[in-house]
Amino acid sequence: MSDAPSLPDLSFERDAIALGARLVAGVDEVGRGPLAGPVTAAAVVLDPDRLPEGLNDSKKLTAARREALAGAIHDCASVAIVHVEVDEIDRINILRAAQLAMRLALCQLAPAPCHALIDGNLLPADLPCPARAVVKGDALSASIAAASIVAKVARDRLMVDLAQQHPGYGWETNAGYGTKCHLDALRNLGPTPFHRRSFRPVRDILCQAESLRV
Repeated sequence: MSDAPSLPDLSFERDAIALGARLVAGVDEVGRGPLAGPVTAAAVVLDPDRLPEGLNDSKKLTAARREALAGAIHDCASVAIVHVEVDEIDRINILRAAQLAMRLALCQLAPAPCHALIDGNLLPADLPCPARAVVKGDALSASIAAASIVAKVARDRLMVDLAQQHPGYGWETNAGYGTKCHLDALRNLGPTPFHRRSFRPVRDILCQAESLRV
């Protein structure tokens, strides 16, 4: 008997299909924790006969493997990706922004899915189809794993592009997360328009700068 951890499969998708759902989408988001950049969600409907080999939670894959799988997923599946930008994150908070991104990604899928599998323990409001929340879904459902991969790759690519516009913060490697390099740059260079001002480290630096001006 092999001790290797099991990979995500289509068990949840098959359960939904058995209840009459013809197209089942997996939905996941990335980017709740960073200090900069959008929160990104993806919705994916896989073709059971053309599954890319090695689908897994994006956090368990190397960057090179994620890139390769993202290309394979786009080639054989229906995919929708949505970025919810910083101003919206600051306006409605990061949890609601992540839920909004997932709902919009699901709404943009064509053809429209009949059922959705949502990573986590909370379903976004006003979904366009029946849905099931799946805790640790990116490690259990192949569709959610695929969504986690394409969302992560899309957001990482965007942060590399933004790093070229705003050098010094290390976004090309830290993807906007609060690494020492990023925090040092925030103190020395100040926030950019792509920083989340509602997040405490950014807010504290802004408050410190304001107090020095008074």
